[in-house]
Amino acid sequence: MADHQSDLKLTPLHALHTALGGKMVPFAGYAMPVQYPMGILKEHEHARRQAGLFDVSHMGQVRLSGDGGVTGAAAALERLVPVDVLGLAAGRQRYALFTSEAGGILDDLMITNAGDHLFVVVNAACKAQDLAHLQQHLASDCTITPLEDRALLALQGPQAAAVMGRIAPAATQLVFMSAAAIEIGGADCFVTRSGYTGEDGFEISIPAGKAEDVARLLLAEPEVAPIGLGARDSLRLEAGLCLYGHDIDISTTPVEGALVWALSKARRQDGPRPGGYPGAEVILRQLADGAPRRRVGIKPEGRAPVREGAELTDGTGRVIGQVTSGGYGPTVGGPVAMGYVESEFAKPGTALAAVVRGKPHPVAVVKLPFVPLNYYRG
Repeated sequence: MADHQSDLKLTPLHALHTALGGKMVPFAGYAMPVQYPMGILKEHEHARRQAGLFDVSHMGQVRLSGDGGVTGAAAALERLVPVDVLGLAAGRQRYALFTSEAGGILDDLMITNAGDHLFVVVNAACKAQDLAHLQQHLASDCTITPLEDRALLALQGPQAAAVMGRIAPAATQLVFMSAAAIEIGGADCFVTRSGYTGEDGFEISIPAGKAEDVARLLLAEPEVAPIGLGARDSLRLEAGLCLYGHDIDISTTPVEGALVWALSKARRQDGPRPGGYPGAEVILRQLADGAPRRRVGIKPEGRAPVREGAELTDGTGRVIGQVTSGGYGPTVGGPVAMGYVESEFAKPGTALAAVVRGKPHPVAVVKLPFVPLNYYRG
């Protein structure tokens, strides 16, 4: 039998994960820790109560610089995303989507105005296709530089700011979705106050060679514990955040995906720069007229979780949707899920059934997120 583990890429923190007892699994072509000896449940609770350190170095980091400085890069990138990049001030970050000609989502990403360039973070599984997409459409106007020599750490939880206050006090001046170049433990880092758990926190881009030093510096603080992919998934699910390839993909539009908040007003029909990105006609039409289906929160009755792929049915047993993410929510204290339903069933409080092992299981449509979002807005 072939050793598929040997084909996996390693992050700059691989040795640290194994030293900490991380259980390594394949994920998006990388060997990644799914959990540590503490276990997924306790890791989840630790991130909600104190501070968790996540290795997200498998994500793609890209630098975009244009002829007219950051403005040239922003104008070029607006051809691919339905968001206002030109209006993004220096030191500010925005969630964005690459869209297809049919209005589907090719990937979701983070764009930061780093002052003299745009700093873009894309999903690990989509990294190669996103880079090709950028090269194909923007190479004539932009210099596109994949930052392959950098690691990415996420420090998440209510105690994250206290920890950063001791190690890198300048980071505590940041508010949610803002960024700055900050030195941490002698390493030149680029820090954003953001993350994917629903908690306050920071994402730290670090030169690969300094990543383990910075990670150990953070882990030495009493509030910080290492957290694996298992808890990362349950944390983001409770926060109602999409996982690309599950809750959103090329077959879902931003309107269907309940990501209307991410479609900047400047790019809508009544904005100064409407359309101009792939699939704009479909997306603008759905903004005006509604979409045939919607992503919603699903709360199963009882204790049994409802997993991805489970069909959702109405009172007559007709299939009206499907679960895209589901599991146990430790903070909620019960099962939670997300999925798509026909729009007429998207109202919170709607009673449906999920088909689990061939039997209908009562569930209700609920408003997302399942837990309060604790972002620090100043």
